[in-house]
Amino acid sequence: MSLGPDAGRLPAAFLAAGSSSFTEFVGAHAPHLLPSRRPLPPGGAFEAPHGTTIAAVTFDGGVVMAGDRRATMGNIIANRDMEKVFAADEYSAVGIAGTAGIAIELVKLFQVELEHYEKIEGTLLSLEGKANRLASMIRANLAMAMQGLSVVPLFAGYDLDRGQGRIFSYDVTGGCYEEKDHHSVGSGSLFARGAMKKTWRPGLSADEGIAVAVEAIYDAADDDSATGGPDVGRRIWPSVAVVDLDGVRFLHHDALQVVVEQVISGRNGNPGGAR
Repeated sequence: MSLGPDAGRLPAAFLAAGSSSFTEFVGAHAPHLLPSRRPLPPGGAFEAPHGTTIAAVTFDGGVVMAGDRRATMGNIIANRDMEKVFAADEYSAVGIAGTAGIAIELVKLFQVELEHYEKIEGTLLSLEGKANRLASMIRANLAMAMQGLSVVPLFAGYDLDRGQGRIFSYDVTGGCYEEKDHHSVGSGSLFARGAMKKTWRPGLSADEGIAVAVEAIYDAADDDSATGGPDVGRRIWPSVAVVDLDGVRFLHHDALQVVVEQVISGRNGNPGGAR
């Protein structure tokens, strides 16, 4: 069998000048690979695992994002130790709520989107630019959201220009809104927000911000059956990411255990606890 003159070469689309957006490139040349372009089976919405509660808290010099580890499917616990908080790039993190499979795929695409932009442009996208890129990706998923497969992430990062942590929330239509001080999304968000209103204050340290975020997840789990609180028996703690001038870092399991024990101790009335 003889090989053609283009054998072994990249297709012309990969060599042509174009947008710095990887999502736009895939949409133009292989749209079936995008999560929002995949056909759904006929009929109504179907059950799929859902992520639940994500909370974000600003502190003096950065932002903390925490997420519970439970995924639900109707009234069933589909997963007890699911990761819902991810590093989007070096200076930002994203937490997922909504249909878990599509949300995780969207986050992976978002990570590639930011890396692609950095390689093409030779510089980091601004924090607002990252937030807007994520908004456009959520907007593209509207048709699936109308069939019950919604994705509503929470985005937070360290703004290198302003020298502070910032939080952005979204709706299913792709609306992007900057939040002040703290915010939460997901089924337990109402209770998490109530907790953060009472425990957040200006000038928090990173450690204090972590304690506020973890306690917000704990409060959400108290009143929302879809949110998983710290599971002492199975040693499953919330996922916690800290973003500051040094970048994104995730708290190690042992460090999280110390924070959880302090929160539990404080709720039991021990003066040495979080409260």
